[in-house]
Amino acid sequence: MSLAVELGSAPPEIHAILGPRVMSRLSLLVDLSSLLAREVDLDALLSSACERLSEALSADRASIWLVDAEQGDLVTRVAQLPEVPQLRLSLDRGIAGYVARTGATVRVDDATRDPRFDPSVDRETGYTTRSMLVVPIREHADAPVRGVVQLLNRQDGPFDEEDERYLEALGMQLARALSLTTLRAEVRAAPGVTLRGPFNRIVGRSAAMKRVYERVALAAQTDASVLLCGETGTGKGLFARAVHVNSSRQGGPFVVVDCTTLPAQLVESELFGHERGAFTGAERRVCGKVETADRGTLFLDEIGELPLEMQGKLLRFLQERVYERVGGRETLRADVRVLCATHRDLKRSVREGRFREDLYYRVRVVEVEIPPLRERGRDEIVILARHFVETYAQRYARPALQLTPEVLERVALYPWPGNVRELEHWVESATVLSPDGRVADELLPAPPSEGPSSSHSARGGVWLPDGLTLDAATRRYIDAQLRVAGGNRTETAKRLGIGRNTIGRLLGPGGEKK
Repeated sequence: MSLAVELGSAPPEIHAILGPRVMSRLSLLVDLSSLLAREVDLDALLSSACERLSEALSADRASIWLVDAEQGDLVTRVAQLPEVPQLRLSLDRGIAGYVARTGATVRVDDATRDPRFDPSVDRETGYTTRSMLVVPIREHADAPVRGVVQLLNRQDGPFDEEDERYLEALGMQLARALSLTTLRAEVRAAPGVTLRGPFNRIVGRSAAMKRVYERVALAAQTDASVLLCGETGTGKGLFARAVHVNSSRQGGPFVVVDCTTLPAQLVESELFGHERGAFTGAERRVCGKVETADRGTLFLDEIGELPLEMQGKLLRFLQERVYERVGGRETLRADVRVLCATHRDLKRSVREGRFREDLYYRVRVVEVEIPPLRERGRDEIVILARHFVETYAQRYARPALQLTPEVLERVALYPWPGNVRELEHWVESATVLSPDGRVADELLPAPPSEGPSSSHSARGGVWLPDGLTLDAATRRYIDAQLRVAGGNRTETAKRLGIGRNTIGRLLGPGGEKK
């Protein structure tokens, strides 16, 4: 049980002694860590913190600005700003920029009289800022600044020293919380955080992944059945958890059934439970996974492996939410949301008679296709590799792997048939076997010609895995030509017979800049 829960369930006399305002402040200080091991929507998590913060300190609005380590500016990933979805602000502008640059706390009673105040945000939102309290988000007084927490317009008078001390403590707590999420800094000694994706523990910013995020976020708002499709190792289980923890059922159980590990004769008992004496060895009544998942979510992983004779009983449950235990006569009901995942082509299984067509349409009310790693692009592979390097360096107390250009080249060119899971396992293994952080040649992924996949061809000296889109193949080829030309775009343009600006357009954001 978390401390936040303990505080929430404290006896009434404790609430009476401390008062609702103090209790609200205390619970917010300890509440941030309760969800950080889960695939929460980071915007929603921090937005909730903003709402509770403004309530605890009687402020009209609260917002969290994060320092984007890559762009070098401030971004409101979350804010109580209904007028605009997101704002960006240069570090040399406004009181928020000043706090982010200097790490100093700022408390002003009349913002319009402070020369550091930038009214441009008010003009964009139509809001009128009067009083402000802004503190840095950092783990301790000498740590790099990760962002700022900003309170606007206290409703019952000016912000005071007590508010200031409390908000500074919250800023430190928030920094420690961020360090446990995928919003953590890529370089701990440098300011800012790396914006890797909207869901905690899920890394990716490619266009293909953005489409997945949109569907997952929409699915989480309802109780509709979801079918997650994709190759083994793409992270279907993580996205199933993301749907659950960002839904109205987040407080209920998340129960996983791996259909590949269930013996055919025990599938029904595993799902629906059994009565005492139902079969040899059934010495007591056992609840099934469906009953365990009541008021929560049931995740059927690899549903394509479910025996055909069980598919009809699952279909009945999905349609009516009723079932019977094996050996029982009582019809039971369960309030369960069902998510499914498969690496198989279920349409083909339907055509071949191995999967019921009516069940197929029942489980795929919302279908989410998780792209394989090879389709997410070179930049995505590098981002994931760096993320796992940080993770396993901390876990094993080892120096972070040195991702030199040569190492990154081999990592980016390898086809990763096992997808994100294979990349993660490679980083973990290399971390364990590289006590000084230097990756030996024998630990590097095999070149494409030697790798487990034979579906590669050398085209003009550039290894292009099959399955790449035309845009991805073009970017990879231009990258290779830029390296040959030492990063010189003018020289590369001459070799390719295209304009220099065309290279920039084809590479898109993040391409070579020379």
